[in-house]
Amino acid sequence: MATVKLWSDAEAEAEPRVSAVFADIRATRGSDFINNFWRGLANDPALLERTWSTLKTVMGAGSLDPLTKELVYIAVSIANGCPYCIHSHTAAARAKGLTAEQHGEFLAVVGMANQTNALVNGMQIPVDSAFRVEEGS
Repeated sequence: MATVKLWSDAEAEAEPRVSAVFADIRATRGSDFINNFWRGLANDPALLERTWSTLKTVMGAGSLDPLTKELVYIAVSIANGCPYCIHSHTAAARAKGLTAEQHGEFLAVVGMANQTNALVNGMQIPVDSAFRVEEGS
């Protein structure tokens, strides 16, 4: 259950800053759907504007392809234990072409990284000098 109010479309329309962000989300995504994350952030229009602007920039066009960006987002969401973000960005990744086979392979990589990270951290293995930017070539 949410700890904040989730704004309806009618409530959003009555607040110009929220209405503008919701309109931009719809235009950018080519969909009428505004998810609950944005509806919750609407309680603080400045936070809503700032978060949408930054997310749009980070997840927008760049040297990484859109699917890769979604996979990174999912991996971090798994590491942080955020079910909402895992589900929403998995849906976004599927919309960007993620297949069931790729998803399975991706989850295997995330699981392997979690396992080896735990082993390295538990054993406190020092980083090889060849891997350090300041010492490598």
